[in-house]
Amino acid sequence: MTERGQRMLKHTVRKSRQLSAESIAKDLQTSCGLRISTTTVHRELHGMDFHCQAAASKPYIQ
Repeated sequence: MTERGQRMLKHTVRKSRQLSAESIAKDLQTSCGLRISTTTVHRELHGMDFHCQAAASKPYIQ
């Protein structure tokens, strides 16, 4: 992946952190014309220290 592609990937993730790897790959294909697989998206995001995390469940306190 080129530096420009990495910058676009980082920008896309920072814009909306709720996107899945599939939707990020589709977004990059439509906006930049990059042909990128979801596996590559996962690998690049892990290299940039973006990791998926589930929100911690917290007890409801009134």
